[in-house]
Amino acid sequence: MSCAGACKWKGMGSKEGFSETTIPCLLLLFCLGCKCLASEFAVTQTATVKVDATPELARKIPDTLFGLFFEEINHAGAGGIWAELVSNRGFEAGGPHTPSNIHPWSTIGDDSSIFVATDRSSCFSRNIIALRMEVLCNDCPADGVGIYNPGFWGMNIEDGKTYNLVFYVKSPETADLRVSLTSPDGLQNLASINITVSGTSNWIKMEHKLVAEGTNRTSRLQITTNKKGVIWFDQISLMPADTYRGHGFRTDLISMLLDLKPRFLRFPGGCFVEGEWLRNAFRWRESIGPWEERPGHFGDVWHYWTDDGLGYYEYLQLSEDLGAAPVWVFNNGISHHDEVDTAVIAPFVKDVLDSLEFAKGSANSTWGSVRAAMGHPEPFPLKYVAIGNEDCWKKHYRGNYLKFYNAIREAYPDIQMISNCDGSSRRLDHPADLFDFHVYTDSRTLFSMRNTFDRTSRDGPKAFVSEYAVWQHDAGKGSLLASLAEAAFLTGLERNSDIVQMASYAPLFVNSNDRKWNPDAIVFNTWQHYGTPSYWMQTLFRESSGAMVHPVAINSRYSGSLAASAITWQDSGNNSFLRVKIVNFGWHTVTVRISTIGLQASVNALGSTATVLTSGNVMDENSFSHPKKVVPVKRQLRNAAESMQVRLAPHSLTSFDLALAQSTLVTLAEKNDEYLRSEI
Repeated sequence: MSCAGACKWKGMGSKEGFSETTIPCLLLLFCLGCKCLASEFAVTQTATVKVDATPELARKIPDTLFGLFFEEINHAGAGGIWAELVSNRGFEAGGPHTPSNIHPWSTIGDDSSIFVATDRSSCFSRNIIALRMEVLCNDCPADGVGIYNPGFWGMNIEDGKTYNLVFYVKSPETADLRVSLTSPDGLQNLASINITVSGTSNWIKMEHKLVAEGTNRTSRLQITTNKKGVIWFDQISLMPADTYRGHGFRTDLISMLLDLKPRFLRFPGGCFVEGEWLRNAFRWRESIGPWEERPGHFGDVWHYWTDDGLGYYEYLQLSEDLGAAPVWVFNNGISHHDEVDTAVIAPFVKDVLDSLEFAKGSANSTWGSVRAAMGHPEPFPLKYVAIGNEDCWKKHYRGNYLKFYNAIREAYPDIQMISNCDGSSRRLDHPADLFDFHVYTDSRTLFSMRNTFDRTSRDGPKAFVSEYAVWQHDAGKGSLLASLAEAAFLTGLERNSDIVQMASYAPLFVNSNDRKWNPDAIVFNTWQHYGTPSYWMQTLFRESSGAMVHPVAINSRYSGSLAASAITWQDSGNNSFLRVKIVNFGWHTVTVRISTIGLQASVNALGSTATVLTSGNVMDENSFSHPKKVVPVKRQLRNAAESMQVRLAPHSLTSFDLALAQSTLVTLAEKNDEYLRSEI
């Protein structure tokens, strides 16, 4: 007897009720149904990803597509990539009025032995505050009394390394100082030097090297004396001798940036450029020249002081060191809470023109000569500027924008100008070379935005997606899920790179001691660092800039959870690859068949690889204790069949690099030449 026949349903109104076989058969159907449902969820989904590699349909991706956005947020610069170890080195952070707060400086010795206070006796006119230390004791402790600075949550002092010490000092009488690097409690001495200061009323610049004889990750710098008297200090700096290329940058963090092969660097913000109030906005001309003469400023958006040792010049230098095109974001007379009326914006326009002359002018020009004096006689190749940040809706933005735009276009016609207004869904009402597009949202929404630029007009300015990231509840401090949604979004940017010219993740850095924003690409403290899954995801897109992109079609009933793109690119050895990146944003394993048409060469399985970014839980994160819990894993493909039919893990990003025969190089070279001819 069939189950269906035995389990014939008796309606609720039936007097007969259930037959004696009804309940057992219902249970059987329920169990079968559960098995069917379970098998439906457990079954491997299938999909076909079709890549059309016909040369006529290939399109060159802009050389600038993927780069970096650096903002002074989360102590990314001060206490971050800028290697200065002393916090508040000029005692200016407490403001221009005295006495003032000297945090994080503190004293060694009690009130009966030492008295310190700020005064306005500095020899530097732009930062007039200095520290006066009066030693009161006739019979001082053996270890002396004085001052110490713990840096930014401790100084990382490493055995055998050299540290360059510079400070300014004056004393009316001869003073004997001991400068030391010690443990946080002062008990472990890592390095020290004895210095005699001749009695004088003039400031003296002291320069010395300290070589560490031990390692401590949370050290401090201290200056002590045993002699009664008065001593003034100002501009106390301690820098590692091994900064990147000697330019003042922390080498380990710069190496993380170099690994991304960035094509541009957008700086220095972000909201840091605007300020909550204009009086606290970033001012480029106060951040150039000798470091001792820079006044520094309080960044009132992210709530900390920066001495601006990392200034406009250093950002341009960093761009050059990274081989990245500089993108200068300047203030257009607008902060979060106040605006300059267009009628009186002219001084701000002139200030920006001066900044461009500093970067691009000859060494004989007014501001170019300042740059040359700082050590860079050749102009920097500044080609992109952003007129403000997220200001499109502000009252005076359009009026101010046009003043800047017209002045820059006349003086520097080669510069590409970026508007804050989004042109992805409607035309701008003002001229621009690029428009800025920012998106911070949850993972599901960003995944759904992978086709955002499919419908953008190709007639207007190009898109600069200068800030994108998953945040909120499913981002954590940098989750796998967030990185997968971002990867899907980037495949859409690759496909639409005829209109999208540049894109960068945000924020780039976070000091784990000052998390103003989560998540971020790179997490660090005084001596450690790691990349979040979002950082590692970007390493799979680093060859895309300047590559050839090909049309991709996904055929699957599961396609709503898949995203894909395909490029051909060449490595440093001129080996050519077809790279197919596929994001599986769903809970199922997917068997994917990769098919190609128009490919001008066969696939060499021996040189082909698959790189997978995934983990056991979508909310998995990296950490200092497990810095590589979620990182890409590469494996060699075993044969040609495996290179064209593969299994995608649930919630994964898989990048297939399929090695192509040498003949493909000719096709790619011809296509690149054709593109360049069309551009010219």
